Amino acid sequence: MNILALLRSYLPLLSVLALILLAEWVVRQLLLRRERISGRRQQLPKQLIPLLLSVLGLILIVLAAPLGETTRNQLLSLLGVLLTGIIAFSSTSFVANAMAGLMLRTAARFRPGDFIRVDEQFGRVTERGLFHTEIQTENGDLTMLPNMYLANQPVTVVRESGPIVSANLSLGYDVPHQAVEKLLVKAAEQVGLHEGFAQVTELGNYAVEYRVAGFLEEGKPLLTTRSNLRKAILDTLHGAGIEIVSPSFMVQRPLAAGQRVRPPAKAAAQTEKSAPPPEELIFDKAERAGELEQLREEQSTATARLRELEKKLEGKAGREKEALQEELERQRVRIERLATQLAEADS
Repeated sequence: MNILALLRSYLPLLSVLALILLAEWVVRQLLLRRERISGRRQQLPKQLIPLLLSVLGLILIVLAAPLGETTRNQLLSLLGVLLTGIIAFSSTSFVANAMAGLMLRTAARFRPGDFIRVDEQFGRVTERGLFHTEIQTENGDLTMLPNMYLANQPVTVVRESGPIVSANLSLGYDVPHQAVEKLLVKAAEQVGLHEGFAQVTELGNYAVEYRVAGFLEEGKPLLTTRSNLRKAILDTLHGAGIEIVSPSFMVQRPLAAGQRVRPPAKAAAQTEKSAPPPEELIFDKAERAGELEQLREEQSTATARLRELEKKLEGKAGREKEALQEELERQRVRIERLATQLAEADS
């Protein structure tokens, strides 16, 4: 009888524990199923939902435990004080980063694959989590930035279509700025930049500072184009007989009268062997993240179109129905193809 009474008193607690375990299993399966359908790895639900379930489960365990009313109320009060204290003391880190992550998601300022600059950090976004955002830098390293840091700092997102590529240099006052501007624009055109322009940005004590810039076509490698622009500036200015030297160059190494400081014409004219752009190696993870994000958007658009066609198909007949069915079939094939591409890219 004592054993049965004891089991009867613990039956609500055991039921709550079983319910919590079942709920966590169901939620995990739903998240995995959603990932398989959408092909999207979502870090935010994976981190936020289990956290909320844990807090709710702890409260239910206290309510279902075979305790006296006074003890239960004291435990609930203690639990409330602990949660309040944790939130208060960790508001500058844990909760603050979580709230900042939700804010960044709502604002949709950037997505995986985008180039961003935050203070001295520059790279491509690879993952966006609840507490941090991961970027891949120009050295290929993975850097985790707390979401609170991103929320408090100006975030520069490179434009998807037509980002501006620029370079700065300084030349002496003895070189006419009209000639320099034409040569700089010519160098920008040589590397494929559109609507190139040159500016005089500073009149220094010893030199004139110039800036050349142009719009880059979508899909072209950003870092490679920046490097090629600087190479084109060197070749163009040296080819026109313009020296690019420091004003104190004569002090460091005196030159003979009439001696020019530029590489030989043969060396400047030599063509380098074509090599794959370094972005393929540097931003490998970010490149995959950007491709996955683009495939997911295409899949989402195709799925929405499929549902729209299914609604239009109702009540239709004749040729109009046949045309809708053909387009419907094409959308299904496209969705299957995108799902296959997502699975291959995510493997």
